[in-house]
Amino acid sequence: MGWLGVTSSATGRRWVGLTPEQERFAEAIAQTGQPLALSRHLARRSVPPDEVASFLEPRLRDLLPDPLTLRDMGIAANRILVAVENRQRIAIFADYDVDGGTSAALLVWWLRGLGRLATTYVPDRIDEGYGPNAPAIAALARDHDLIICVDCGTLSHDALAAADGLADVIVLDHHLGGETLPPAVAVVNPNRQDEDGTLAHLCAAAVVFLCLVEANRRLKADGTTGPDLMAMLDLVGLATVADVAPLVGVNRALVQQGLKVLRDRRRPGLRALADLARMDGPPTSYHLGYLLGPRINAGGRVGASDLGARLLSTDDDAEAAALAERLEALNGERRAIEARVTEIALEQAMDRLADGGALAWASGDGWHPGVVGIVASRLKEASNRPSVVIGIREDGFGQGSARSIAGVDIGAAVHRLAAEGLLVKGGGHRMAAGLTVAGDKIDAAMARLSDLLARQGADRTGPRDLIIDATLMPGAATRDLIAKLEQAGPFGQGASAPRFAFPDLRVAHARPVGDGHLKVTFTGGGPGRLDAIAFRASASGIAAAIDRAAGAPLHVAGRLEMNRWQGREDVQLKLEDVVLVAETER
Repeated sequence: MGWLGVTSSATGRRWVGLTPEQERFAEAIAQTGQPLALSRHLARRSVPPDEVASFLEPRLRDLLPDPLTLRDMGIAANRILVAVENRQRIAIFADYDVDGGTSAALLVWWLRGLGRLATTYVPDRIDEGYGPNAPAIAALARDHDLIICVDCGTLSHDALAAADGLADVIVLDHHLGGETLPPAVAVVNPNRQDEDGTLAHLCAAAVVFLCLVEANRRLKADGTTGPDLMAMLDLVGLATVADVAPLVGVNRALVQQGLKVLRDRRRPGLRALADLARMDGPPTSYHLGYLLGPRINAGGRVGASDLGARLLSTDDDAEAAALAERLEALNGERRAIEARVTEIALEQAMDRLADGGALAWASGDGWHPGVVGIVASRLKEASNRPSVVIGIREDGFGQGSARSIAGVDIGAAVHRLAAEGLLVKGGGHRMAAGLTVAGDKIDAAMARLSDLLARQGADRTGPRDLIIDATLMPGAATRDLIAKLEQAGPFGQGASAPRFAFPDLRVAHARPVGDGHLKVTFTGGGPGRLDAIAFRASASGIAAAIDRAAGAPLHVAGRLEMNRWQGREDVQLKLEDVVLVAETER
């Protein structure tokens, strides 16, 4: 039976509470003085009672791994320092997403701190595609002594060979590696096949950060103080969240410290973009993933690919403001394109899944390659299946993006497809991948991919369970409780925010807002009221359930947050699900 007897909610989900073992953990944690609501959340996160204090106050110096744990790290750091000392010409070849842009910006700011400049090159998504290509590498090699590839390069054997004899190449990446390494003086990648996988959760910007930590350590040994890397953690935190890296271990500390740096608003590009995005209150992982990240990505998706890297690298306020304005406009354009493709792709994918299957996929002529990744995320959310969305170009080849669900490694499956010859190329990591496929092989490739994912259990996922940490009454939803809960953050991939159920409430007032959203005020369950916002309520079924209730009692579930608007701060529930009490199994 589900939590509060909920086996099929308005969104079609079963509500699930803690396991018996987690209940015992929660009781033990509560005895350390933590509120019960927080104790139950920590128990769900499997935090041992004797580690609660250190978990709630993670220290980067305790969690940051020794950079030399990664293969080739010493070689990479030394080669960069040689280039700095000898004033060699340095080029940075970066991917066009947030992780690539922040990785490039980290190097630019660090080199600037040492009085050195670098050329940043970001390939055009449509004309050049993902990763290094031979013409671009050859051109950079003719004019530079060192090329540093960030967030790309691990599988670019032919492209990097174009630099042979002209310039040295370093790869700082995190994408799944192949059986052989590309021709480079150093390939630093926690997902190389000869790594042990303990740091496989790092994004590329975190790998770059570790490389710079090692470089600074070597500078210090020679009596020189390197640039302040702690002041650059806003870039690392942004990349970690935007690249959907799991917020566990050192990642959690990197994001937490990064948010503190972002709060100081010192970086011109992020300050300008935050103002345009109307970020209110202290920055959170939500702001990184849903406000800043999409805007930075917009340049690489539908505009000039280098805009994001340029925004993050500039130290000029006027340039930052101009770049932020361009990205804001492009983000609006991206959203319009995305909406059109999503509608068609959802219909396609759901039709294919009508008879079951492990993969939600769709393809279409002329679909913009800049939005297929976002649309793939939409398919994943709607189907609870790994997803692929492919835009077919004029030359007949398809360019696609894949997204995965927890426990299913999409990067390994796509890599296998490429090795089998069903893809022109493909690669990625556990949660996301990119691919290029001949038009006449799309059906066969997707059938094979579905088979590979089924072997990982992707076809056995049903409607998602909604995990409930605890039951609360409206009067318990206070600012003090939210402040306590935030100590367990930041929240995101692999570290979901606490979710609470509020039983036996009635709708006092409800009104539509925005595009399909709903504002609701609930009463009941004791003194006080509970204000809530349900995003996409019309599409999710929540709006229909509330309308059907007609004054009857409801169980509601969601996450507590502070709603900051026009100088006011109020407790609000981000409503995720509802069910009529009469429709539960009691």
